[in-house]
Amino acid sequence: MTTDAYLADCRARLAFDLLSNTWNAVLIWVLRNGPRRPGELRERIGGISPKVLTETLRRLEFNGLVARNAYAEAPPRVEYELTALGRTLLGPIDAFGAWAFEYGDEVMAAQERNEHAAALSEPTRAPRTSRSSRPPLGSSEAE
Repeated sequence: MTTDAYLADCRARLAFDLLSNTWNAVLIWVLRNGPRRPGELRERIGGISPKVLTETLRRLEFNGLVARNAYAEAPPRVEYELTALGRTLLGPIDAFGAWAFEYGDEVMAAQERNEHAAALSEPTRAPRTSRSSRPPLGSSEAE
């Protein structure tokens, strides 16, 4: 195993892949205080669909970061919690959050500057005519 961050088998790349998905880090952070049911997770996170929540929880479980606990009750109850391995990501996620808190305004200002510059540099183009509004080939209007 190499430590070159650009190679496919590098462990650093694995870590960055785990944190590159927005919902992975969000779910890990929400689970830091203990087990949660899927409905609680959706309420606490906001903006995540049930489908994406399920996909993310499965991905985190597959990677050994989250454990799914099903209880034989009526009605059935399922909870998700961080594994010991998942808890090891709380420090890096907290560090990224602290960085975003400190430098987020600068990043957003740069994005706004670049969006404004891109809008100014775009050439103005005449609206394109769709094929359906053009006169048919061979008609006197097309010649």
